[in-house]
Amino acid sequence: MSGTGNTVHGGRLAAMALKAAGVECVFTLSGGHVMGIYDGCLDEGIKVVDVRHEQAATHAADAWARLNPGKVGVAILTAGPGVTDGVTGVANAWRANSPILVFGGQGPFNNLRRGSLQEMDHVAVMKPITKWADACYETKRIGEYVEQAIRTALSGVPGPAFLEIPMDVLHGPIDLDTVRMPRFRDYRVSNTASSDRLDEALAVLASAERPMLMAGTALKWSEGADSLRRFVEAVKIPCFTNGMGRGQLPMDHEQFFNRSRKHALAEADVVILAGTPLDFRMKFGGSIPPDAAVVQLDLDETLIGQNRPSDVGLVGNLGANLDALVAKLDEADKALDFGDWSAELRALEVEAEEALAGQLTSDEVPIDPLRLCAEIADFVTGDDSMIVIGDGGDIVAQASKVLKVPPRGTWMDPGPLGTLGVGMPFALAAQLAHPDQRVLIVYGDGSFGLNGFEFDTAVRFGLPIVGVVGNDAAWGQMMRPQAMLYGADRLVATELRYTRYDQVVEALGGHGEHVTEPDEIRPALERAFASGKPALVNVEMRRDVDGMKGSTYA
Repeated sequence: MSGTGNTVHGGRLAAMALKAAGVECVFTLSGGHVMGIYDGCLDEGIKVVDVRHEQAATHAADAWARLNPGKVGVAILTAGPGVTDGVTGVANAWRANSPILVFGGQGPFNNLRRGSLQEMDHVAVMKPITKWADACYETKRIGEYVEQAIRTALSGVPGPAFLEIPMDVLHGPIDLDTVRMPRFRDYRVSNTASSDRLDEALAVLASAERPMLMAGTALKWSEGADSLRRFVEAVKIPCFTNGMGRGQLPMDHEQFFNRSRKHALAEADVVILAGTPLDFRMKFGGSIPPDAAVVQLDLDETLIGQNRPSDVGLVGNLGANLDALVAKLDEADKALDFGDWSAELRALEVEAEEALAGQLTSDEVPIDPLRLCAEIADFVTGDDSMIVIGDGGDIVAQASKVLKVPPRGTWMDPGPLGTLGVGMPFALAAQLAHPDQRVLIVYGDGSFGLNGFEFDTAVRFGLPIVGVVGNDAAWGQMMRPQAMLYGADRLVATELRYTRYDQVVEALGGHGEHVTEPDEIRPALERAFASGKPALVNVEMRRDVDGMKGSTYA
């Protein structure tokens, strides 16, 4: 029991605060320093999902936040190696701007700095990769600290928060009558830019002949999908996506483009960045022509003009600002129409699709990677609410070129940190958050090895997640540049085996399929989804040492 009468332990207080914040599920790996929170979650009706590695717990919290706008994902880590094991997931959430709250255990406060079991300075470790990191040393203040952590994680540009609670503080008794429970509100950015700035942005756009829009992660955090659709339809501007912007505009929409970006950027005279940072994916701004004007929409003023000056910056909720632009056009009865430019790019898109046709239908054995991607794409098309997770290198990059995000579905990948191993942790959160939707992971064989054992978690919790491994028996994305730089006879640390990962999943209690022929892919996928179990389809692909069409390094 969490307590008698009005007396509870600090773990119950933490759980009460989480419940008040709308938290429904937490991810953890069992640890003595933090088990008081588990006990409190039982009383508060919060589901506790225990994984097989703490990195998976923080990845799952990241995915939960992405799938539940306005709420935090929560991971609970025991002290020492529990916290350090979770660091990679926190760093991934940091670069992806995912609002998560991570609890860290600690040895007793009354023995602080004396060398308790698994004692270390967790807060110092977490500070560089979080928006907020602190420790609570008084039981009655636990709720206050939880609110501050969640408020910081969700405000402005979202991100991770870390809260350490020593075990004697967490397990200490407290009279609820002496505690002020926190109140939670909606912390998300809702403001729009000033009217003058909106006018400036429209004036820049009106001067354009070949504009383009890049929609990125901040648009997703602004829940601006419908606003984006209204804006691109109003002005007929070609729209490209990156990061978590993928899927924010339906991929069958007439203004969505994904194969002509290089040409569009090279020819653009105005580029609208809607939550797209000018990081390595945009060559730090170098992919935009020097004489092109830039209109930038983002959640925080400090992001405007980063790596390249912007002509106009619109700070605030991206969806609200896009709607405000459309409203101003309507009020002024002013029409902007870039349909001819969009038609020119559409012709290039069709040409690029035709060039891929041979690989998409190849009967080659070992299987052509693009044939595998095409089979997955066709299968996903049959379910308009499927959640698809990319966890790999080249196989995911290629899949993203042919796999359309379903109209009511979701695409998730690690984000700009490029962390492998997110597949099953993301899928656990996705299936728990949306039990009525199917979840599919597109794996590389290298990435499967990092958190593939979480299939055990899926089996224990009865989550019928399906994974597809594109197995080329190599760290392919590294093998090809290595061969190019040093020679194919000097490969080192990049070769794997055609391991039977399907048998690993079967041994864990799931369903396995082994595929070596291209016409076996679709039936294997159908059997995997029909099994009702966590399942893995292990597809042996061609190993490309000297180059892969469409490869990251091609």
